[in-house]
Amino acid sequence: MAEHNPSHQRAAPRPNPTASAASTFLRKFQAHAPNSAQLLGFLTLFVSASILLTLTGLTVTAAILGLVFFMPLIVISSPIWIPVGTVLFVTVAAFLTACGFGLVVMAGLSWMYRYFRGMHPPGSDRVDYARSRIYDTASHVKDYAMEYGGYLQSKAKDAAPGA
Repeated sequence: MAEHNPSHQRAAPRPNPTASAASTFLRKFQAHAPNSAQLLGFLTLFVSASILLTLTGLTVTAAILGLVFFMPLIVISSPIWIPVGTVLFVTVAAFLTACGFGLVVMAGLSWMYRYFRGMHPPGSDRVDYARSRIYDTASHVKDYAMEYGGYLQSKAKDAAPGA
């Protein structure tokens, strides 16, 4: 009979830890792999960013070279550029200020039109309250003046009886 010799017996293959980790990684990678639309989007982003970075570099280089070559002309003509720049600044500031004031006037006229037409624009309740306060104060001052106006007239007659 044949003896069972463990050395002649074939053992079951042991799992290789490196192969197991690699296959697990590949399965996870395939599960999270980008689809073709995501890949195309990434490629488009990469190409666009590369083009923009190149154009930015060319622009900065051209600006620096322009400053280097035109700096003597800028320095020589600076007595002209400073007054011209000041005049341009004042002109643009005046124009923008006039436009801003015009816009404010138009908004105010629009608000007043809506207020007088009875459309109750925002803030009309405050205007009504202020108007009633002014009216009340004016009537109070009028009553006060009428009350003490006679007092002053009688004092004037006392001072000058023939008047």
